[in-house]
Amino acid sequence: MTEPHRSGFACFVGRPNAGKSTLTNALVGTKIAITSSKPQTTRHAIRGIVHREDGQLILIDTPGLHRPRTLLGQRLNDVVHATWSEVDVVGLCIPANEKIGPGDRFIANELTKIAKRTPIVGIVTKTDLVRPEQIAEQLMALQNVMEFADLIPVSAVDGFQVDALAKLLVTKLPEGPQLYPGGELTDEPEQTLVGELIREAALEGVRDELPHSIAVTVEEMLPHEGRDDMIDIHAFLYVERNSQKGIILGHKGERLREVGAQARKQIEALLGTKVYLDLHIKVAKEWQRDPKQLRRLGF
Repeated sequence: MTEPHRSGFACFVGRPNAGKSTLTNALVGTKIAITSSKPQTTRHAIRGIVHREDGQLILIDTPGLHRPRTLLGQRLNDVVHATWSEVDVVGLCIPANEKIGPGDRFIANELTKIAKRTPIVGIVTKTDLVRPEQIAEQLMALQNVMEFADLIPVSAVDGFQVDALAKLLVTKLPEGPQLYPGGELTDEPEQTLVGELIREAALEGVRDELPHSIAVTVEEMLPHEGRDDMIDIHAFLYVERNSQKGIILGHKGERLREVGAQARKQIEALLGTKVYLDLHIKVAKEWQRDPKQLRRLGF
């Protein structure tokens, strides 16, 4: 007897930098979520689509749950809680190379409120960074955190058990047909993904206080005049203070040119076409705390 086809939604949760976005990209098989070693890199619930023989898994990559210090932080947490209430299965990501801490327990405690209606899978991430016995220790430690439907160790970097995780998550989904046409990998508008890739490039190498202050809007994407193999993209990088503008610009605009070159490479890979990228920096004072500016920047 053939197994029934299943389809539905899953999301990964965890502290900032627990490997959620890297794992999402590994499962989808292409880059749809930006990754950075800076906490709170993910700001939108990005959907990635995993097509399998046995089912279709729609992954929602959410921001890391944290204690908010700004209105933006509060809104990111709201995105996480709203996503939990809509999915069929939740994966709690805990890195193999870090001790389970109060932040992990806080999230697990929040998850127990939905555990009766939604299966929770414990996922030990980043197993490529530790020895096998440390993976076993972390799995044992995780068992004491809460009651899980399943536990699984994975590594998005070397592919260890990525397929096994996809299979496990599909078994938790309801029976049903495909929700998205085959071949689609995300339902995010291209403009959103382009803005995220620019922000990822801008995050590289900036000082700790700056990442949260960076936002990006893509004003327009148009065919390049006289060429059908090129797209013109005009975008703004927002920061909160003039001093931050100087950091992003760099000496004689050198840093901004690097950001542009790095972002352009990733955008060309995403769109499959040549790109002319026009980047400008704007100062939006204290935008993380201002409801009106947050709305304008898409939060």
